[in-house]
Amino acid sequence: MTHDTRPLPLPARLQDLAAMASLLQRLDGGPREATAGQYRDVARSVGSLLAQAEPGAALDALLAVAPSAAELYENLQYAHAGLCRAPLHLALNAELAATAAIDKARRRG
Repeated sequence: MTHDTRPLPLPARLQDLAAMASLLQRLDGGPREATAGQYRDVARSVGSLLAQAEPGAALDALLAVAPSAAELYENLQYAHAGLCRAPLHLALNAELAATAAIDKARRRG
């Protein structure tokens, strides 16, 4: 399977987010060269840019190629939309697993 390495055409308003999302992806996927503080700063910047980004096809395209940013976006949107980027069966399985883990912990306690 080959990956398309052509640049993703994004509107200018998403260029900063794309650059920071790329950096976050590299930090998540590579050897730990950044300090915890540096990682936190990058994640905070991506979160801030995601909060300002308008939902739509361009943002969806960016998040489709930036899994770390997509996960952060989903976490930021969870209160409003739940697991909005995960396929329904994955979201359901995650919820069922969490419920089972909570029930198991309650029985132990």
